[in-house]
Amino acid sequence: MPLTSLSSRSAARRRALTLPAAALGIVLVATGCQQVQTADTAATSSREDISTAPIGDATIVEGGDLVMALSAEPDRLDPTTSSSLYTRYVMETMCQKLYDIDAEGAIVPMLATELPDVSDDGLTVTFPVRTDAVFADGTPLDAEAVVGTLQRGLDKDDSSRRSELGPITGISAVDDATVEVTYSEPFAPLTAALADRAGMVMSPTALASAGDAFGDAPVCVGPYKFVERVPQTSITVERDPLYYDAESAHFDTIRYRIITDASIRAANLQSGDVQVADSMSTQDVGTLKEDDSLTVLEVGSLGYQGLTVNIGNQDGIGTEPVQLDGPLASNAAVRQALSMSIDREALVKTVFGGLYDPACSPISPSSPFATDASDACPDYDPEAAVQMLEDEGVETPLAIDMQVSNNPDTVRFAQALQAQVAEGGFELTITPVEYSTLLDVQTEGDFEALQLGWSGRIDPNGNMFNFLSTGAGNNYSGYSDDEVDELLSDAASTTDVDERAELYGQVVEKVQEDSPIIWLYRVRSLTALSNDIAGVSTFADGVVRLSTAAFVEAD
Repeated sequence: MPLTSLSSRSAARRRALTLPAAALGIVLVATGCQQVQTADTAATSSREDISTAPIGDATIVEGGDLVMALSAEPDRLDPTTSSSLYTRYVMETMCQKLYDIDAEGAIVPMLATELPDVSDDGLTVTFPVRTDAVFADGTPLDAEAVVGTLQRGLDKDDSSRRSELGPITGISAVDDATVEVTYSEPFAPLTAALADRAGMVMSPTALASAGDAFGDAPVCVGPYKFVERVPQTSITVERDPLYYDAESAHFDTIRYRIITDASIRAANLQSGDVQVADSMSTQDVGTLKEDDSLTVLEVGSLGYQGLTVNIGNQDGIGTEPVQLDGPLASNAAVRQALSMSIDREALVKTVFGGLYDPACSPISPSSPFATDASDACPDYDPEAAVQMLEDEGVETPLAIDMQVSNNPDTVRFAQALQAQVAEGGFELTITPVEYSTLLDVQTEGDFEALQLGWSGRIDPNGNMFNFLSTGAGNNYSGYSDDEVDELLSDAASTTDVDERAELYGQVVEKVQEDSPIIWLYRVRSLTALSNDIAGVSTFADGVVRLSTAAFVEAD
């Protein structure tokens, strides 16, 4: 699935299916028994993605201090517990993974040296790891270090990785360079999981000494290593001379500055105070593209932005779901009515100038797993929504408190949503919250509804299981359904693409009926950078990659 052109034709889709069985995937979720309309993806299909500002023949200027403006503060820099996209930005330079994705969407080895070998019965997975790498503290990377990282993902009480790794029965080091993972049943998404935070290998020496405080000063393998963090202000990393490919790292330091207002990020970029900025506003991108001193990367997303409804998350994720009171939490028909009150296409056109795309599931229409079910949206029908509320005996307008990230673009969208759903019988109250606090709010279950997104993964399991399976690490809504749990498990245990797509399609239909998450739109990652640097990439997983970037001489 070429990620530099998410409008890939079907032939390109099928090329993505040549990945090994354990590497296959992408997600489906969305549509129920009410009338549906198909999201118009023509605008997406006509856009050309620009994922990289290549170094090419430019002359590299070694050294220097790069400043990147981050649109939100990362959560704790711990691969086992983190849930923030912005943490992944920082980790990209200092915590390499066993696998990664490339610009074309293929899974490629990173700290592992080959894609996994899967036994005929699918229950044993082995893969080799590098023998020439050391962690930033000098500890050698070996199979035992990988085992320790994966085991921590399974055992740590507050791990967000446990459900990403599947039904593991054992992890062992066959020798210094080979890891073996055994399963109770086949688990197709493992390689994709190891291409994200679950595969970020942590120094066993640092884990032993720091324990739960590892995220305060993480130690991994990467071209850069952690220096310091100033809360709400910045995170700094510096070049690691111990890195196995040290010549590929060109900056002396990278400083990530927290600048939550997109217009201020744009102004700092144009003034030269920062050289890279993520998540540019659709209101600013036109001006930035007209600036000859800047480059704008524009890439379609595997993820989504959605409205999560708290159904049973009373005591925080990882606890038993408890059905909450109130018509929104307790009545699926009320949540369906809310979804029917939303004209997604009109919202993205008016709020984002058509640069984003409507979404009713967390699967991109260009995914090899896309189906009619994943592309279908509930019919926009506010009059029918009002009637549904009346039929359920709900007094209108129904008041709902919606917490959102406190940045101008998100608040602007929330206000447009507020006006729109009023016609369907709902009265939204918008409560802006700082992004890092909002992450805690959704984890603790201290909300009625909240609007947040997910940057997306290349396997359906990575976008769906953690959010919809009972008790899973990102199940912020407290949703629980035996049929969905079984379908998700069955889908993860088969390696046949068509069969997986069919199973996820069944989940889509069921989940859209229950609407614990109401999917709204799919962003295009807009990353801006000075032409004084090159080698910056943003792929469809949303992560801005700086590991091999450098200052370059002007033309």
